[in-house]
Amino acid sequence: MFTVKIEGEDVQVAERVTYEQLIEPYQGKDGRLITAISADGKIRELFKRINRPCEIKFFTLKDDVGFKTYVRTATMLFMKAVFDLYGCHAAAVSRFEYAIGHGYYVSAEGAFPATKETAAAIKKRMQELVQKKAPFMKRSYPIDEAIEIFEKQEMFDKVKLFQYRRTSAVNVYECDGYYDYFYGYMMPNASYVKWFDVIPYDEGFMLLLPTRNTQDHVEKFEERKKLFETLKESDTWGRQVGVETVGDLNEKICEGTISDVILIQEAMQERRIGEIARDIVSRGNVKFVMIAGPSSSGKTSLSHRLSIQLRSLGKMPHPIAMDNYFVNREDTPLDENGDYDFECLGAMDIEKFNTDMLKLLAGETVEMPTFNFKIGKREYHGDVMTLGQDDILVIEGIHGLNPKMSYALPDESKYKIYVSALTSINVDAHNRIATTDGRLLRRLVRDAKTRGSDAKRTIQMWGNVRRGEENNIFPFQEQADAIFNSALIYELAVLKQYAEPLLFKVPKNTMEHYEAKRLLKFLDYFLNVTSEDLPNNSICREFVGGSCFKV
Repeated sequence: MFTVKIEGEDVQVAERVTYEQLIEPYQGKDGRLITAISADGKIRELFKRINRPCEIKFFTLKDDVGFKTYVRTATMLFMKAVFDLYGCHAAAVSRFEYAIGHGYYVSAEGAFPATKETAAAIKKRMQELVQKKAPFMKRSYPIDEAIEIFEKQEMFDKVKLFQYRRTSAVNVYECDGYYDYFYGYMMPNASYVKWFDVIPYDEGFMLLLPTRNTQDHVEKFEERKKLFETLKESDTWGRQVGVETVGDLNEKICEGTISDVILIQEAMQERRIGEIARDIVSRGNVKFVMIAGPSSSGKTSLSHRLSIQLRSLGKMPHPIAMDNYFVNREDTPLDENGDYDFECLGAMDIEKFNTDMLKLLAGETVEMPTFNFKIGKREYHGDVMTLGQDDILVIEGIHGLNPKMSYALPDESKYKIYVSALTSINVDAHNRIATTDGRLLRRLVRDAKTRGSDAKRTIQMWGNVRRGEENNIFPFQEQADAIFNSALIYELAVLKQYAEPLLFKVPKNTMEHYEAKRLLKFLDYFLNVTSEDLPNNSICREFVGGSCFKV
């Protein structure tokens, strides 16, 4: 017997007890689902046995670690159901592509029909596995043995991934004859996946799961057609350059053809920017191009590159930062913690913005403001502007898509662009890369380079940044006239060399250390790509340095 501390209380534990058995009295208390635990700061899966005294803390769906553990387990449960119903090949070619709201899109590659009947059959089989408490067994295999397992299951994307692994062994999960690999933690058995739904969508399926705000049920799926089509287009780009997974990317690096991939991807992005510019000009009456998107999406680089394209079409673009219309610091609303809420619409001087824009639209001369962030006040330095016939304002800011921000401007005078880094490359078919991971790594690198902020601080603030995006940006993305994907297939291999030293500095015994360790493990899948071959107008340059624009 030995003692562990749980929620401030000492608990006597017998030897060979699992964490799952230990936390059973706490499971479901206050409606929480405990998906994993930390023992003295180290994350442990629930099927592990306790072997020493420690302090235990819980991860639930409210926590990043706990939520991702739930999603990961639900993913394997879905794939096990496909394996049981449609066979080994169907499971091998099924691919978790991207997240749309609380839905995770799975393409079937034609291996089985994307119908209501098929979706119902998969859901039914998942429910059967939940009722049976089908266990997920974890075992470490030497790399060569793991490769043999996945060759037999036709999961050649995993075979390619493992060929570039530096470790001598990998952890493989097994559920009644079905084997899979996931980077991250899993729950002990299928019964933990309490809430889910499966519906047909496009040429595949949506696996619907709870969110951190709706933990005990699954909400009705809300379509985001423009976002979905943009993500599909990005997948097409990946296929065109032969890079759909990290293994594919590493292969290009080893073959020495990564420079071609970079040039092709950059050309694809430039072509898309040109298409948007031509659409703007074709409308005839556009005077305000409103660019909005979540943090580290490359809004500034896009505004510069779009301006160049507009100039090539005979227009005279003028960049404006919406941040210059912040209210003075003392007038900024406070959040629930008593801190300034710079992300909310109330932090903007909406009336002043609309008054100035209407005057410009009427041909009047306006003195444009500049916001001094050091003292928290708006200033005027004689910067005057008058819009001529071919002039267009390119306005960048998080509220650009919100109709309340530009309520007084005629709709025909506005062209709205939503920009985000919608990562299309996957670790492998069953391990998608969250778009937030790419943006967080971008921000880590940029914050350290330009703001002197360490990785711990950036990770600490990321939750607040994400909440601001959920409230102020994502609800309006489908109202955009165009969506631009700023993610680059190769960029994570470039960001790696800049991000890793920052992440290694995050102190242990902090909540941020969990995220730092996860990101370090994630980056370990990638081989390095030097930034020397990047064009100086690349969006990636906004974060690693060397851009020809003032970013």
